[in-house]
Amino acid sequence: MPHVTVMTRQGCHACGLAEADVERICTDLGVPWSAEDVDEDPELRAEYGDRVPVILIDDVEHGYWKVEEDRLRTALA
Repeated sequence: MPHVTVMTRQGCHACGLAEADVERICTDLGVPWSAEDVDEDPELRAEYGDRVPVILIDDVEHGYWKVEEDRLRTALA
């Protein structure tokens, strides 16, 4: 089963929207997901900090800035 991770940061409005979308989609599909704050790790901040939110599926980048629902559902099917 795949796992979705949302790379996020505190105070990011777009991150909150992406987390809500991912939670809804993953709950609907029975797929586990989590969120990780990029500002808690210098390497994550360097990798993702300019593009949050970033959506990962099994640690592979799927997209960033917004959730493309149809595309995410297809990738998780």
